[in-house]
Amino acid sequence: MTESIQAWLEGQGIAASVAYPMSWIAVIIGIVILAWLSNIITKRILLTVVNIAVKKSRTKWDDIFVEHKVFTRLSHIAPALVIYATSDMLPGIETFIRQASMAYMILVGLGVWTGFLSAVVDIYQNYDVSRERPIKGYIQVIKIVSFIFVAVIVISTLFGQSPWLLLSGMGAMSAVLLLIFKDSILGLVAGIQLSGNDMVHRGDWIEMPKFGADGDVIDVSLNTVKVQNWDKTIVTIPTYALISDSFKNWRGMEESGGRRIKRAIMIDVSSVRFCNDEMLARFEKFEVIRDHIGEKKKEIAQYNRQHGVDTSNLVNGRNMTNIGTFRAYLVAYLKNHPKIHNNMTFIVRHLPLTEKGLPIEIYVFSNDQAWANYEGIQADIFDHILAVVPMFDLRVFQNPTGHDLQSLTSMHTG
Repeated sequence: MTESIQAWLEGQGIAASVAYPMSWIAVIIGIVILAWLSNIITKRILLTVVNIAVKKSRTKWDDIFVEHKVFTRLSHIAPALVIYATSDMLPGIETFIRQASMAYMILVGLGVWTGFLSAVVDIYQNYDVSRERPIKGYIQVIKIVSFIFVAVIVISTLFGQSPWLLLSGMGAMSAVLLLIFKDSILGLVAGIQLSGNDMVHRGDWIEMPKFGADGDVIDVSLNTVKVQNWDKTIVTIPTYALISDSFKNWRGMEESGGRRIKRAIMIDVSSVRFCNDEMLARFEKFEVIRDHIGEKKKEIAQYNRQHGVDTSNLVNGRNMTNIGTFRAYLVAYLKNHPKIHNNMTFIVRHLPLTEKGLPIEIYVFSNDQAWANYEGIQADIFDHILAVVPMFDLRVFQNPTGHDLQSLTSMHTG
């Protein structure tokens, strides 16, 4: 082509020294214009048609492909094809232009392939199975392998060498490659173990104090696991750390249908005493333990009669205590509470005495697992318990406060 243009220019009276560069410039300008036109046609016409068709379709898959610019990246092949096809017009450098065009098209294909893989991840995450079997880590491994493979192909294309020759020389670089991709290799192994052992899913609530993580897993990738804490901060944890270190996964709680309430109230032991008739008459007015007190009174009276116990003194034989009655009240109250799961562990117990009194521990499960609701249920229960304690002639232990000391001082001065 350049020779024909040069001959025509010389026929027009232009000197050969000037006609030669002008012919090259004309061919290059023509190729650039053709490449530019092909780019315009693919991006402004074909891509517009594709985007309109995608918007009108009912499926979401094609929308995801558009979001990841799969079709946009594919359109970059058009001008490269034009340059490759017209390389014969530039004798002497046509081989280099073909190699460069081919290398560019391979890189464009890599971009399309990685965009396609990213779209596959997004599509997969729309299904429930993605929470149990995440594939993002595996897709990232495929991308890394693709990058290495394409790098070898591009280099071999540019230098006109066989890719096998380059691959054979990479054996000596294996140690360097292992060092470079150490985290990726560890992440791949950890990802396989996490998935195979069903240790963590996207959406799980995990705690890992070492990394300051306490929240929901929002992403599991090849090298990192992202956790969004309850304060909305995001913590990034190396994937292999979930294998090498310990962490707490609350998934078991969420799947059980209940959430544990484990809290104790401290009773002042000096307020513990036997129940007299007046106290029992008062306690019988509490509906939830009315039947319990009646049955207990009959049981104790029968025992004392059978054993000839002198009931004039409460220390003799068997008698009810205000702390025992209070414990029975807590059991009945919690059994009748609409937010307590009665089919899971249910215990109201004494813990060992401490310098702060006698702990009465509530160990039950709420049937609502939502954090805010759970905290509300727990608070309502202990609001009620704290208000009920004085009705059993008991006192909650509390270290002296400034108000207590001030009241004591006022009594002495008065």
